[in-house]
Amino acid sequence: MALPKGKISKARKHSRRANWKLTLPGIVECPQCHEMKLAHRVCKHCGYYNGVQVIVKNEEKNA
Repeated sequence: MALPKGKISKARKHSRRANWKLTLPGIVECPQCHEMKLAHRVCKHCGYYNGVQVIVKNEEKNA
């Protein structure tokens, strides 16, 4: 079996293992109601996606 040539320092070991980075979700402005929404998803406020109303929202509920 192969053996390592020498000891790997803690900094080198930790930097190699720290390749995952948390990223913020893609938040964009809805073109219909101008609220912030997640990219490539239906807007929770107005129910539109890509210019088409996918979910019918009742305004009487909110009022």
